[in-house]
Amino acid sequence: MENTKKKVGQFQAYELNGFRLHVYNSNDVMTDTSFIIEGEKGLVVMEYPLFKVNAAEFGEYIKALGKPIVTDITDYHLGGSDQLPIVMPEGMPAFIEGPIYGGMMKGFAQSFGDTMVDLPTQKATEVPFGSTQNYAGVDFRFEHGAASDFPGASIIIGGQVYYSHWAYYPAHMSPLQLGNADAIDAELKATKEALDSGCKYYIGGHGGLVEKPAVEALRAEKSNAASFTMALKEAFPDMPGAIAPLAEAMYK
Repeated sequence: MENTKKKVGQFQAYELNGFRLHVYNSNDVMTDTSFIIEGEKGLVVMEYPLFKVNAAEFGEYIKALGKPIVTDITDYHLGGSDQLPIVMPEGMPAFIEGPIYGGMMKGFAQSFGDTMVDLPTQKATEVPFGSTQNYAGVDFRFEHGAASDFPGASIIIGGQVYYSHWAYYPAHMSPLQLGNADAIDAELKATKEALDSGCKYYIGGHGGLVEKPAVEALRAEKSNAASFTMALKEAFPDMPGAIAPLAEAMYK
């Protein structure tokens, strides 16, 4: 792994079989993460940054790679990728224009104002679930994401990297994941599907990259709050915040 620290965010580059994965941790208020998949002759960008300072760093890094951008995959995070060809999972363009996502973006505009990029205006190409697309010589398999997160996709990249909106990483935990028993069941099901994919690396729109053992640790059944707390600390030793209160609430 190669680390490149920027003024605001940080890049990590991973050499994989047939392509290179670049992970950009924005360090913004939402711990958003963006990605570049580098093929032999072209680049695929995913989840383009939302804030101007991050988009500038992201763009400079892309320019230094010296390869053309083939497409931009927007699974859940609409960033400053105007003029790029955009692909989204089927149903996502309509969801973005709807009251839930649209309302969220209006709230961001009120909170963050001019620090946000101009959102793209070009029409997106929708990718059917269950299909495999090839961009820059790399296969991208689009599968349904967690049931609690429709219409977000889980995307298997080159048979080695598993992307999902809610990464298996200690960042931006949502009521959609932990708010009730149904939400937790949906995440457990999605985690099993992720492990069954055979991927080595797991990434998402918030947080960074983890390897398969960390995901397996989350999946393993724990009988009480204490064992859950210990397992979570072992899997994610740098996890911020207090784990014990969460564990106690979950095991009531």
